[in-house]
Amino acid sequence: MSLVNFTGQNVVEFTITGFDHLPYHKLMGAGILLAYCLALLGSTTNICVISTDRRLHRPMYLLICNLALVDIMFTTGASTTMISVLLAGDKTVSYRSCLSRVFIYHLGDVTQCLALSLMALDRTVAISEPLRYATILTNQRACLLIVVSWLLGIGCIGKLAYIADQLPYCQPVIKYVFCDYAAIIRAACVDPEPYWFVSSLIGTWLFAGQLPLILLSYGKLVFTVLRLPSTEKGGRTFRTVISHFIPVVSFYAPKTVSILLTRVGVTLNLTERNALLIISTLVPPLINPTVYCLQNKEIRGTVLRIFRRNPVLPSKG
Repeated sequence: MSLVNFTGQNVVEFTITGFDHLPYHKLMGAGILLAYCLALLGSTTNICVISTDRRLHRPMYLLICNLALVDIMFTTGASTTMISVLLAGDKTVSYRSCLSRVFIYHLGDVTQCLALSLMALDRTVAISEPLRYATILTNQRACLLIVVSWLLGIGCIGKLAYIADQLPYCQPVIKYVFCDYAAIIRAACVDPEPYWFVSSLIGTWLFAGQLPLILLSYGKLVFTVLRLPSTEKGGRTFRTVISHFIPVVSFYAPKTVSILLTRVGVTLNLTERNALLIISTLVPPLINPTVYCLQNKEIRGTVLRIFRRNPVLPSKG
C-alpha cells in the first residue's frame, strides 16, 4: 500500500487490519459478541438490583455498582469495534469515532483500576475496623470517592485524547483490533517515542502506584482473617476476601504478563499483542459481575426473589 500523507484535520476514517491475517472471523466475532452480551447482562443486572433495592444502598454496593458501570464502558469501547469488523465486515471507523473510542476505552481502564482500589479500601475498613465502618465510610464519602476517581480518569485520558488529536497521520490504517492510544499513535507520521511519556506516566501510576496499595490492603485483610478464631464467620470473611481479589487478578494479570515479558527481552508479535488486548478487554467485565452476583448472598437473594415473583410461564401449545 502506498503511503498518502494525511493530517489530523482531513483523515476521514481509519481501517482496522488487526484481524486480517487470522482465520475464522465469524466464529471469533460470535465468541466476542457472546462475551460482550454476557458482560452487559451481568453488569446491568447488578446495577438494576442495587439501584432498586434500598437495603443495598450501602458503600460496598455503591462501589460494586460503580465497577459494573465502568465494566460496561470499558468493554463497549473495544468490543463494538471488534464485533463490527468480524461479523459485519466493516473494517472502517471514522476519525472522530475512533478518537472517542480511544477516550472511552482508556477512561474505562483507568476508572476500573481506581474502582478496584476503592473496593480494596472498603473491605479493609470493613474487616479491620468493623465497629467504626459505618462512620468511617458513609454513602456520601463513597459517592465522593467515586466522583473523584472519575474526574481523575477524565483528566488523564482527556490529555491523551488531546495529544492524539493534534498529530498528523501518514496512513489511515490501524494494525490492531480496535482503537486505543498505542494504535492511533503508531498510525501517525511522527516518531512515536516522545508521545509515550504521558501514557507511560499514567500506566506507572496505575500499575506501580495502585497495584501495591491493593495488594497491601488484601494482605492486611488476610492477616486479619488468619488471626480470627476458626469459626464459620472467619471462613465467610476469608471467602469474601478471595472473591474480591479475583477481579484484581483478572484485570492486572494480562498487563503484568505484557510488562514482565517486555522487561525480560521477549518481543511480542502483533498477534500476541492483540490476543492480550482481547483478553484484558473481555475477561474482567465477564468475571466481575459473576463474582459479585454469585458470591454476595444479598444480591443473589434479590435476583432469586425477582425470578420467583416473575416466573417464566410455559407457552400454550
